[in-house]
Amino acid sequence: MSIDVEDWFQVQNYAGLIGRERWDSLPRRVEDRTREVLALFAASGIRATFFTLGWVAERHPALIRDIVAAGHELASHGYGHERVFEIGAARFREDVRVARDLLEQAGGVAVTGYRAPTFSVNPGATPWAHVVLAEAGYRYSSSIFPGPRAGGPVPLTPWRPHPDGVVELPMTALRLGPACLPVSGGGPFRATPHTLFAAALRRVNAAGRRGIFYFHPWEIDPDQPRMPGLSASRRLRHFLGLQRMAPRLARLLGEFAWGRVETVFAAELAAPTAPGRDAAGRDAPGGEALGREALGREALGAGAAGPNAPRPATPAPGPGALDPCAPAHDARGCNAPRAA
Repeated sequence: MSIDVEDWFQVQNYAGLIGRERWDSLPRRVEDRTREVLALFAASGIRATFFTLGWVAERHPALIRDIVAAGHELASHGYGHERVFEIGAARFREDVRVARDLLEQAGGVAVTGYRAPTFSVNPGATPWAHVVLAEAGYRYSSSIFPGPRAGGPVPLTPWRPHPDGVVELPMTALRLGPACLPVSGGGPFRATPHTLFAAALRRVNAAGRRGIFYFHPWEIDPDQPRMPGLSASRRLRHFLGLQRMAPRLARLLGEFAWGRVETVFAAELAAPTAPGRDAAGRDAPGGEALGREALGREALGAGAAGPNAPRPATPAPGPGALDPCAPAHDARGCNAPRAA
């Protein structure tokens, strides 16, 4: 379970409409909404990962301390919500360094996880990103959405795009026929009937995989300001389903087991030399491929012990077995996630 902590005016839907120079003059709602998320997780006994903007940490340090005090993982969403493939390697290096410093100062804990704004790490356009993150002290990234938007074939299982870089934990997707469908939250969760979304996630779990779910604090805020000038398509994408989001989220929390990213994927993060993989999913020089036995560990799923109790790991399926995204790699990068 993960949350991308950013305010309503910082989302990509408002890019080009709300300049960064206006951010400090707009009403901030991120602290109150994030505290609502904290209360929801507390009521459900959930521990999650909060991928938080450095900009937010700089202005709301008490919120950061409370996230940590509640037992959640603090991770980075960068500083200013700029897309990685637009700012280049030098600015990216500074962005992730500043964000990590601000978050660690506010939270008093090490920050080792990163998620790019709008999943803007791209195997073709940002081949340097995972090395930069490793140099800045991060251990993992959850920044790639497999499928056409990724800009090249991308494995859905955890992999190391560069032997000197961090482990990438891609967002969860599922192949149904020729389509590679997101099963990860956000807008698709709000737009999909709950029973269908839950069924897709159960199919992921039935194949022995761990899925990554995400949402934003502004998605449980139907009363947020409406800015003039937003196009019809962006308005629909941004506001669709906000009224139903909080109750649907509460329902989802009770239907599956959830944990912090660093806990759910502990086996992958504990293997510093494995694996080296390139963007096409082939073994890269200097790294050992992640074994299926390592990927099968630490799986979480709903079970008789309660919605938040870990289940025994499910053996990993071979290619074409229970894998709904087999074959392993194709032109769209839709191999099945090994992710809970």
